[in-house]
Amino acid sequence: MKTETTMTVTRLLTRKTDLGDTQLRTDIETAGLAEGEALLRIQRVALTTNNITYAAFGDAMQYWGFFPTSDPAFGHMPTWGFAEVVASTVQGVEAGERFYGYFPIASHLRVQPHRVTARGFYDAAEHRQGLTSAYNHYVRCSTDPVYSPGYENYQILLRPLFITSFMLADFLQDNDFFGARQLVVSSASSKTAYGTAFCLTGQPGIEMIGLTSARNQDFVDNLGCYQGTVRYEGLSALPKDKPTLYVDFSGDEALRERVHHHFGEALTYDCFAGSAQNTQFLRDTGLPGPTPIFYFAPVQIKKRNADWGHAEVNRKFNEAQLAFIRRVSEPGRPWLQVQEHRGFDAARTLVADLHAGRIDPVAGHVVVLS
Repeated sequence: MKTETTMTVTRLLTRKTDLGDTQLRTDIETAGLAEGEALLRIQRVALTTNNITYAAFGDAMQYWGFFPTSDPAFGHMPTWGFAEVVASTVQGVEAGERFYGYFPIASHLRVQPHRVTARGFYDAAEHRQGLTSAYNHYVRCSTDPVYSPGYENYQILLRPLFITSFMLADFLQDNDFFGARQLVVSSASSKTAYGTAFCLTGQPGIEMIGLTSARNQDFVDNLGCYQGTVRYEGLSALPKDKPTLYVDFSGDEALRERVHHHFGEALTYDCFAGSAQNTQFLRDTGLPGPTPIFYFAPVQIKKRNADWGHAEVNRKFNEAQLAFIRRVSEPGRPWLQVQEHRGFDAARTLVADLHAGRIDPVAGHVVVLS
């Protein structure tokens, strides 16, 4: 039976045609739950360029579909974070429990927990059926082998990015780097890019080159996970005769064109791993050489689940993730400095700054919502 109590729900919505434009909306909603529902209070979320990527490909990759709104011009930008169960009618999901998962930038989220296990549950809400299942899973913190209260901010900042990094590195290894012996990475200062480089550290026969801006060159140099760092304007200095694989985290079409024309027949593969700055999907611009291919981590996850089994995939990922978190948070020489912000107004400012590229690569931004 539903009760008739009410609650205030705050949401930050993003204009789909201008990702830096956001609006705060507050509604009074019924607080009661139907059978099979749980109400989560979202406590903290991470905001990175990855979230802008989700919004940029919101239509093409169905990211807008996870948290639909009543206004077709605005969507909920998905984020990763932690939430606490306020109330539940589902056995095995109890009030006061804490879960990690995929959330809108909002004060609350109503879910329909399904396939409840010790690890967590899946949201069986009708609108989420048919969407990528990995984003529908909520992890129970009390049983998560890599959860630590002291690492919460690092987990929400890095785990969603690192799964892409980890599986991208595995995808490249799985395909013997498509015959390349030089790996050129654009936006080398991005967390997903240097996470991939971290996973490939010590890979024999592969030289990793980080492409970056003059502003971020010192940061990339100090990471130590690339064998070389080259500014974008210095691309032409790289050898043309070495079989080269391009991993594109920038989405810059002009840069992609320069890469294809510079390396010519030596370019063995062009892997587009996403972008916060280019909000267009991959276009055919008639470049010479290999056709750019969009990389989608869930495809490689599905393959490895079949190859290794789900438990082994989790074991390998958890081990690598913990090593990565320990490295980026290493006292004295951290790769990431966490900055906490409070409230929805701070989230609005961060979204605008991320969309405009005004974020220091060493900073990791977390917004505490409650």
